[in-house]
Amino acid sequence: MLRPLLLAALVLAAPAFAMDNDDDEPAAPDLASARSLIDTGDFAAAVPVLETLAASDPGNADAANLLGYSLRNLGRLDEAGLWYARALDTDPGHLGALEYQGELFLMQGDRAAAQANLDRLTELCGTCEEREDLAAAIAAGS
Repeated sequence: MLRPLLLAALVLAAPAFAMDNDDDEPAAPDLASARSLIDTGDFAAAVPVLETLAASDPGNADAANLLGYSLRNLGRLDEAGLWYARALDTDPGHLGALEYQGELFLMQGDRAAAQANLDRLTELCGTCEEREDLAAAIAAGS
């Protein structure tokens, strides 16, 4: 029982630099604002910005992913899971959403689902940062 709590503490204590698929596209002002809030660890302030953006642009996988990330960091795990699922429904190859959803699975004790996300990341990117971060989280939880 201590390991899941320790893993949750480590994940929540990690630096707040959120990952999305920022493919050198100019970010919408709201998304840039939300990223800044997340980078300072102000997840509570980022949530309403991202909710507004997600409502106005339902196909924005980055907004959905970052909303999931912010909610997860606030301990709102069930809601976070819904937003990661939305991000992946929109963009099944969203590297950040796959990583963060995998970390959520670990927090919920579902190591097999986290491993499936790691396998998918390996298929998509080989040894990208998202894959390496999730692999480290899985190793820390074992």
